[in-house]
Amino acid sequence: MLAPAVTPATAQAADVGKPAPAFALEGPQGAVKLEQYRGKLVYVDFWASWCGPCRQSFPWMNEMQARYGDKGLQIVGINVDAKTDDARNFLTGTPAKFVIGFDPSGTAPRAYGVKGMPSSVLIGPDGKVLYEHSGFRADDRAALESRIQAALGASK
Repeated sequence: MLAPAVTPATAQAADVGKPAPAFALEGPQGAVKLEQYRGKLVYVDFWASWCGPCRQSFPWMNEMQARYGDKGLQIVGINVDAKTDDARNFLTGTPAKFVIGFDPSGTAPRAYGVKGMPSSVLIGPDGKVLYEHSGFRADDRAALESRIQAALGASK
């Protein structure tokens, strides 16, 4: 099992235009490392089982992964629950059709400067932060999808 890790050189908050902090986590499907998605547009979502808006965001993220996955999008949900069993129980009732990583120590959200749940970061194929967002409301969906489309060079 991999211990959550963040490279020391990038252990500061994610700033737009700067390289995204690397992470190496364990997930239900195995190892989850940011570097394995280099060359793709990566939407990193920090979530917790107790977070209502997080639960609301999962259907949207499933839809975005289905719609744009073959165009180069990879959604990575990083769970921050202290007990991974809480996350696994959440996922039983709210399935994810995207990659999940468990970070019970909270190393990755600290590296990204996450202040609340959910928080998301859009990372370009070059590994640099394109956009950061906190919270999730129904009103956010169109604007977030537009950001994804613009970054992919896609249109509806």
